[in-house]
Amino acid sequence: MLFTWLKQSQRFGQFLAIALVCCFIAIACNPQSNNTQTPKGENEPVILGTTLKLRTLDPADAYEIPSLNVLYNIGDRLYTYQDGTSDLNPQLATELPIIGGDRLTYTIPLRQGVIFHDGTPFNAEAMVFSLKRFMENQGRPSFLLSDIVESTEATGEYEIAIKLNQPFAGFTSLLAFAGLCPISPQSYQIGSGQFQPDTFVGTGPYKVAEVTPDVLRLEPFADYWGDVAQNEGIDIQVFSSPANLFNAFRTGAIDVSLGALDSNQIDSLEKEMDKEGWQEIAAEGNTLNYIIVNVQSDPLNQLPVRQALAAITDRPTINNRVLQGQAEIAYTLIPKTFAASEPVFKTLYGDGNVELAKKLLTEAGYSVDKPAVVEIWYPSSSTKRGLIASTLKAIADTQLEGLLDIQPNSVESATAFQNLDKGVYPTFMLDWYADFLDPDNYIQPFLECTEGSETDGCKAGASQYHGSFYYNPRVNDLIAQQRQEQDPEKRRLLLVEIQERLAEEVPYIPLWFDKDYIFAQKNIGGVIIEANQSIPYGKITRVKS
Repeated sequence: MLFTWLKQSQRFGQFLAIALVCCFIAIACNPQSNNTQTPKGENEPVILGTTLKLRTLDPADAYEIPSLNVLYNIGDRLYTYQDGTSDLNPQLATELPIIGGDRLTYTIPLRQGVIFHDGTPFNAEAMVFSLKRFMENQGRPSFLLSDIVESTEATGEYEIAIKLNQPFAGFTSLLAFAGLCPISPQSYQIGSGQFQPDTFVGTGPYKVAEVTPDVLRLEPFADYWGDVAQNEGIDIQVFSSPANLFNAFRTGAIDVSLGALDSNQIDSLEKEMDKEGWQEIAAEGNTLNYIIVNVQSDPLNQLPVRQALAAITDRPTINNRVLQGQAEIAYTLIPKTFAASEPVFKTLYGDGNVELAKKLLTEAGYSVDKPAVVEIWYPSSSTKRGLIASTLKAIADTQLEGLLDIQPNSVESATAFQNLDKGVYPTFMLDWYADFLDPDNYIQPFLECTEGSETDGCKAGASQYHGSFYYNPRVNDLIAQQRQEQDPEKRRLLLVEIQERLAEEVPYIPLWFDKDYIFAQKNIGGVIIEANQSIPYGKITRVKS
């Protein structure tokens, strides 16, 4: 599960001026286009620009967006996603797993005729080696398997069996995680901390040609078993800031801008698309933005105060005035990608429901002489979260007649991450990039508690780690049931009940899901965004002039 640290009924009046003024602080300069570079030849690599630095290419230690996006393209997995959906297709497997009657054993037949980049044949032993290395080298994502996998073994030259220590309905989706790509047993070792961050020897359509701090060069793998790359290679260039990335795209120095632009830069490029011939590729993302609510912190240990905070949250206004309409409003933790998603916060509170908030706070004993004081914390590097905290404060100050005193505060992300599980912050604004596309990955990491009580809150488990300290034995039972339930409709109903309790008890307040925006030059084709927010490099082409 990833904290990405980047990488909302009634309308209100007077605070809009505050939000509008703040919005324009971050407006990027908008120089006139000077796209005078000579067009690149058809045989040149496609240049992708980003601001996200690559930490490692070792799949056993990769747990950041840039590393996982690259691994998605240079490696294969047992399963991958059908274009534009969260539905699974076999990739190195030849069919979906055969699940034993105990719901613990997954038997998977493997593709034949596949070789690694170093010429080593791919088979069941190589797949088992890779899965064991993922767990035993104890990299950052190792828990994804080690927490639930009891054993993995080759049951034939091209067949493996994975046994879980408990049933998990989302396990097949987990096998599509980018870091679970096989690597050559001849080029890697098993052992705690034995990582190779600057090399990659897998089975995918690209080989790593060069790694520097600022550029990653990929070349097509001539012996790839599947669909060959539609280009002559990929160069990923890292820029020091969104402004530099923005200018590089405008001047034609790069072919594709991979996100990381702020809302004003996106707006600027959109306005000139027709004139310049640029292409915009936009898609609803699955990165969740939300407020953690520490249910053990005074006064948020009182349910009416948490509910009042949820009631005054006006998502449409936040989206329009702070995010410039470039987000997908979230009324629950689970994206609309999944059938289980229910807009429970909209149903229960609406948006900017000031009258309900007044009623809740008054009944809880708060008044103008005794307001409820709530600190809203956010990463100091996030301008938009600062604006949102100020927006919530403006609502409280101008609409709630002194019943609620919101106090925005910021802190460096690294410091916050060290202190969330210690209960330092009454609230905190974060975003969440899921490891794999299953609704469980938006529920269990937020709400499950393995040790706690209704009086003392969560002492150990996901909600304690996350900083909400939420404990509800019924929710724990529901989480366990949905993780084991194989019937899709029965599982959906369990997830709906979990979301309903989330809205009623407010340990988190969902705000929005990021939209992904990619811009491509007019001579570039085949740029798409998959449901897991990855861009398949192999489909990108240079269009003949």
